[in-house]
Amino acid sequence: MSTTWWGHRGIEMSNDPGFLGRVRRLSLVSAVALGAIWGIETYSLEAHPLVGYSLLAGWVAMPTVLVGSLWRPQIRMLVIVPSTLVTLGLLGICATALPAEGPARLGWMLITGGVLFGAVLGAWFWYRWLPVPASLGDPSSSRRWTLIAIHIVLILSGLLLVLLGWLG
Repeated sequence: MSTTWWGHRGIEMSNDPGFLGRVRRLSLVSAVALGAIWGIETYSLEAHPLVGYSLLAGWVAMPTVLVGSLWRPQIRMLVIVPSTLVTLGLLGICATALPAEGPARLGWMLITGGVLFGAVLGAWFWYRWLPVPASLGDPSSSRRWTLIAIHIVLILSGLLLVLLGWLG
């Protein structure tokens, strides 16, 4: 593996054929999940328009960057842009537009927490901003999948609670 200005570059930023399937799945999952987050925000909250624009831009940009990176892996470094847009939108919801009570309130907090946890994982594993121990170096390791599962469960639980609160 080569090194970058921030340190060691892992398989996550390479054109390794074994990792490209994960990038394809992640592009599809991000398109569905981020679209759901944007759609639910749009129809269930009265947030500042910038919140919706930020979520919309992140929704469009994330799968675009990921799909583009299948041919040019160095583009994958740009996932920080849609990640930041989505995170800012969700923080905007938590700061200004959370429902006063009920399951939707907790749901938005769980979604935000899940996305923030995913951002930490991305900074750690993809960008290597912190050293990655050998037990987590392999993208298929059970320990790494446990962390990814926590990220997924937080977001899906949050979406379910938001939908329950929205539908009554």
